Amino acid sequence: MRKVVVLTTGGTIEKTYDEEDGTLFNRDTVIKNRIEQRLRLPYTQIEVKSIMAKDSLDMDMSDRVVIFEAIKKFADYGHPIVVLHGTDTMQFSAEFVKREFRDPTVPVVFTGAMKPLGFIDSDAMQNVVEALYVSKVLNPGVYISFHNEIYTVPGVRKNKEKRTFERF
Repeated sequence: MRKVVVLTTGGTIEKTYDEEDGTLFNRDTVIKNRIEQRLRLPYTQIEVKSIMAKDSLDMDMSDRVVIFEAIKKFADYGHPIVVLHGTDTMQFSAEFVKREFRDPTVPVVFTGAMKPLGFIDSDAMQNVVEALYVSKVLNPGVYISFHNEIYTVPGVRKNKEKRTFERF
């Protein structure tokens, strides 16, 4: 059995709907229960750690430092890492981690979603499944996994018009 550490930071992938006021917002992580309820992973042990619950548009450099420090801490255990992150600033956080983590010992894979996990037409579960898988087969480094593509960081950005990521 291979362990994968999933670090949650918030973002659209983890937004929940408040029925009282009709808003979407980040609070506690919802991904662990969804993974356990929806996926059959007999060869993968998932360890979910919530770092923060923020929309990525509200993140600043101090948040990126917190994300990096968590990645560095969990990388010491030798397990691949998946970071769930909001798509609006995911490339900036991934680039920061790439600059700071000069000699990564494990794959660090960022992913997110264009629609929250709870929506029927969400891309969240697809992106999580793909990130979990590629984290187990990639060489150490920093990546973004999104919509069945793997991008090496830097050199990737969000394309808001196409609602996905692309190389540049």
